[in-house]
Amino acid sequence: MRKDNMNIVIDGRVIGKGFKPFIIAEMSGNHNQSLDRALAIVESAAKTGVDAIKLQTYTADTMTLNVDSSDFMISEEKSLWKGNSLYNLYKQAYTPWEWHSEIFKKCKELGLIVFSSPFDESAVDFLETLDVPAYKIASFENTDLPLIKKVAATGKPIIMSTGMASAAELDEAVQTLRESGCEQLVLLKCTSTYPAEPTNSNLATIPHMKQLFNCEVGLSDHTLGIGVSIASVVLGATVIEKHFTLSRADGGVDSAFSMEPHEMKSLVEETIKAWQSIGQISYGATESEKDSRKLRRSIYASENIKSGEKISMENIKIIRPGYGLPPKFLGMVMDRTAVVDIPKGTPITWDLI
Repeated sequence: MRKDNMNIVIDGRVIGKGFKPFIIAEMSGNHNQSLDRALAIVESAAKTGVDAIKLQTYTADTMTLNVDSSDFMISEEKSLWKGNSLYNLYKQAYTPWEWHSEIFKKCKELGLIVFSSPFDESAVDFLETLDVPAYKIASFENTDLPLIKKVAATGKPIIMSTGMASAAELDEAVQTLRESGCEQLVLLKCTSTYPAEPTNSNLATIPHMKQLFNCEVGLSDHTLGIGVSIASVVLGATVIEKHFTLSRADGGVDSAFSMEPHEMKSLVEETIKAWQSIGQISYGATESEKDSRKLRRSIYASENIKSGEKISMENIKIIRPGYGLPPKFLGMVMDRTAVVDIPKGTPITWDLI
């Protein structure tokens, strides 16, 4: 039975509120059907500081049918893949299964966690032979309850994207996961457009989703740049997934919305800063601000004041630094009498008047 507020542990790495964001570099089809390029992507990702590499495990035949009817053609005007058939797209984008073990080995050598999204039950069986530490359920599969049951039955931690899913559909998927053996779950807020617009990201859903499903929540981010991902951390995202490539100029099915190495490095660094900045509810001077309090304004003698002389705006002034009485006491100070000589530049304190 799942415990409330339970941290997620994937291959020794803890995911949760008290830990820096878990950053996933999604390779997808950016290897452009070259194993050497796939391994180069892993090496480059490791240098950026990401925590994990994620693959996709399918073939064109496990995804769709080789049919050219309109149902199987991509016709949306704004689609990056308009005019292609689903079969040809997946044939171009898939990661050959015989590459997986070599990619896994390279990731482990470089200290990266590696796992994958299975798209049918045969892919789950195959990934189990590689002893994957976790699974990812893609947005388009979050209503495939038979697949969800199969993945949950492995007992491994599961990260599931929530693109397009209604609250009712997510509830059904989450219940299915938990009833089928999943005790460690992360949901990723996701907008399933490629690329996605910041205005469609609706990050306000993150804390609501966390409360609604009592699990860790992160972001699968298809927007360009790093701003949306950084913002999500402040709203409670503990996992960030971004597509990754060596260079967008090299092309590839997902290159247009993928991060280049220098961008991913910046994402890693800036999300850590965002996480560190959350802190706790705090008022008053922090430890680092204590020395700055002296730069507040306070009441000072602006002229030499003789003993017995009345205090007035002619001989005092509210200025920096803050060693004198706070400005709120100005009315109580006015018309009092100096009990000693007060040289110009002296902070006014109660014992002087």
